[in-house]
Amino acid sequence: MRVSTALIWFRRDLRLHDNPALSHAAATHDSIIPVYIHTLAEEAPWAPGAASRWWLHHSLAALAESLRQHGSRLVIRHQGNSLDELRALCRETGATAVYWNRLYEPAGIARDKTIKTALREDGVQVESFNAALLFEPWSILKDNGEPFQVFTRFWQACIRSISPPPPLPIPADCKAPSLWPESLPLEALKLLPRIPWDQGMATAWRPGEEAALNRLAQFCSTILEGYHQTRDYPGVDGVSRLSPHLHFGEISPRQIWVAVGNHLQDDPLQQKAAETYLRELGWREFAHYVLYHWPHTTDRPLQERFNGYPWRQDYGELLRAWQQGRTGIPLVDAGMRELWQTGWMHNRVRMVVASFLTKNYRIPWQEGARWFWDTLVDADLANNTLGWQWTAGCGADAAPYFRIFNPVRQGEKFDPEGAYIRRWLPELAGLSHQWLHQPWAMPSAERSALAYPPPLVNLETSRTEALQGYERIRNR
Repeated sequence: MRVSTALIWFRRDLRLHDNPALSHAAATHDSIIPVYIHTLAEEAPWAPGAASRWWLHHSLAALAESLRQHGSRLVIRHQGNSLDELRALCRETGATAVYWNRLYEPAGIARDKTIKTALREDGVQVESFNAALLFEPWSILKDNGEPFQVFTRFWQACIRSISPPPPLPIPADCKAPSLWPESLPLEALKLLPRIPWDQGMATAWRPGEEAALNRLAQFCSTILEGYHQTRDYPGVDGVSRLSPHLHFGEISPRQIWVAVGNHLQDDPLQQKAAETYLRELGWREFAHYVLYHWPHTTDRPLQERFNGYPWRQDYGELLRAWQQGRTGIPLVDAGMRELWQTGWMHNRVRMVVASFLTKNYRIPWQEGARWFWDTLVDADLANNTLGWQWTAGCGADAAPYFRIFNPVRQGEKFDPEGAYIRRWLPELAGLSHQWLHQPWAMPSAERSALAYPPPLVNLETSRTEALQGYERIRNR
């Protein structure tokens, strides 16, 4: 009797719960072989940055351990391209089927189409599944068949559509084969930094499916109730911090949707908090939706008139100051130092530092997007692109061109006690609240004693210059 074998190609779905490709294979084949193929070049020009590679290493280790506990293992390959490796594995194992969960970035879509066609021509059964989104990007359209560019209307259409299916359990039997193909050790992928700069990330994070589920449970039980009130305050633990777990697929949006919904049923008084959080999950959906329908937005503005915006030309010194958290603007610098040390930044502060770079420094948003891409553990091409274009004013449902975040006012409003700034800028920890958010306003004698730089631009002057630039392109 011939045994049917299937390959499960893991990419950014590094979990066993609610994994449609895994569940389908376990239900329809005698044995299944989980595979991870390390071919970052296929994701060019947006191959994962240094912080993402750090997370990927630990997430793969966690996945391999989970599979081991369920009587399986993770086969790692890193010799050729994905198609060649999958073909080789089919020959080595006799696999007649390959399953995977879909990716939605432009390079991934193009690669997967090519692989699906080639394997089918080889006589291999191929099927892909939705494991990363609540709604497929092509399923939500306006009445005229065109995609939405306004989030509110997009999300209303999502809510009116069929509810996402419930999460799938871990298969009862992961059906290990009698013989395993060769596998590289995880260390052979060289994902970890050669110079140990990752201590801050190691302290702040624990990658893996188990950690993601624990964080979701903690969020629902201790934070969700006040989420609508605390989510904008970076100095408190008031957000879910699930974004890197979501990006690497250690948890699915369906799992979060159900967990938050169940919590809502337990306490109807928390409806506003739950709806506010699910709306943020909707913004993640919208980001992938926009990137799917307008793939050029990773590098070029959705609103073409912004191609003529008068960005600053000689900005090397300003860009380095921003990257290093040495702009002289406390809330901006605190955010950039949090990013450098932990690989993450609070969303409110992300908007502030992005606004400062693009509007006060007038540096192209692409420079900020690239820096975030390399330094964020949750660097997601769709979210990163939407966020930067939104703040710069050139994307879908973008902030009005005249909306320029004042980092002083933002700090006073959302870090009123200064806990966030004092944590990440120890050189300002001793300042009174009067000067904490604008130390340049201190008396000169006291100011000169600070080991903190003065601002490189004037906030009001630079705001005026930004508005003048926007006026030049407004009617194009």
